[in-house]
Amino acid sequence: MIKKLQSKFISITMLSLFFILLLLGSAINITNFFQMNSNLDNTIKFISVNQGKIPDYDNRQMPKDIPGFKVNGETQYVTRYFYAYLDEDGNINMESINTNNIKEVTSEEALIYAEKAVNSGKHSGYSGDYRYRVIQQSDGYMLVFLYSHMELQRSSDLLVITGLVSLGTFLLMFLLVTVLSRKAIKPMIEGAEKQKQFITDAGHEIKTPLAIISANADVLELTGGGSEWINSIRNQTSRLDKLVKNLLILSKMDEDNLKITFREFKLSETVERTAEAFAVVAEAKNKKFSWDIAPDKKLFGDEDSIEKLVSTLVDNALKYSNDEGDIRLTLSQSKKGIKLEVYNTADEIDTSNLDRLFDRFYRVDSSRSRETGGYGIGLSIAKSIVEAHHGKISAKSEDGRSICITVII
Repeated sequence: MIKKLQSKFISITMLSLFFILLLLGSAINITNFFQMNSNLDNTIKFISVNQGKIPDYDNRQMPKDIPGFKVNGETQYVTRYFYAYLDEDGNINMESINTNNIKEVTSEEALIYAEKAVNSGKHSGYSGDYRYRVIQQSDGYMLVFLYSHMELQRSSDLLVITGLVSLGTFLLMFLLVTVLSRKAIKPMIEGAEKQKQFITDAGHEIKTPLAIISANADVLELTGGGSEWINSIRNQTSRLDKLVKNLLILSKMDEDNLKITFREFKLSETVERTAEAFAVVAEAKNKKFSWDIAPDKKLFGDEDSIEKLVSTLVDNALKYSNDEGDIRLTLSQSKKGIKLEVYNTADEIDTSNLDRLFDRFYRVDSSRSRETGGYGIGLSIAKSIVEAHHGKISAKSEDGRSICITVII
């Protein structure tokens, strides 16, 4: 249990950190990407305002309608671009292309870039290392391509750096959490250990007075004859004895001290043998009990634990089914493994709390539990047995008048 609690603590912590790093890294890179696009678009707008030219630097004559764009004496030398004019129908001709401000692109290549951008139907975007934008003019459109290799490289570098930093942070945090997790959950561990120790000690201590009470009841019956009071004492003693045994089983499972021997056994025969033992009980309670068990099914597991699992589920179905109810046990093969299903009808089922059925001491109907002698432990033991066999157990109710508990191992 301690290992499971520690693993759960580490998993929750690392999952939370993962989402925080993912959110932070995404926010940084997305913000940088939009900021980069804004700066490039402002540069393109500045070029279009000046009809494809970047004028000599003169702070007094620079346009004031380009917010966020700064010009200095080096701007015209470091800004590489080419452009083309489009008529109102979006047509381009070679004469409208200007490549005077870039060395790597010829007029023919510029025409290919421009036609590709026009055919895409977008007003802005990227084409290779170039950021382009279509800007409306008085007599048509101006298509400007701005060389953006350095900006794109910086954006890519930032993405790699944030990814590496996030990965390093995640791994470092994982090591720290793994080392320090036991200290973090130490109060919970101590509480759980004290609880388990109390259950174990109390269970062993209660056994002795229960044995004495049972023996005294036998003596009273021998000396004074049987009576309803003696029968009541025996019934309550039997209930307490069963409760103590179940508590000790749960405690041992939590401590991983329950002796479970895994070996291959004939599952079909074990399930059928267990089912047959409840046939008489069902008949005495005027309930219909049937089973459909696939033959020759084998399982690598602990036979005694599986027998306890089946008897617990069937006993639970018998206890909580309605008068003259229907109980069905099914064993079959599924894609995920061997499937065991126990179905029973009921008067009414609260479908909103089905996921709590396997919690310890949880009872759907307290008054009904008192009548049947239930303490809300049986299904907890069943869940522990299933988990010890690396399986899954679940409950569902489709109509609110029946319930089906499914085990897949």
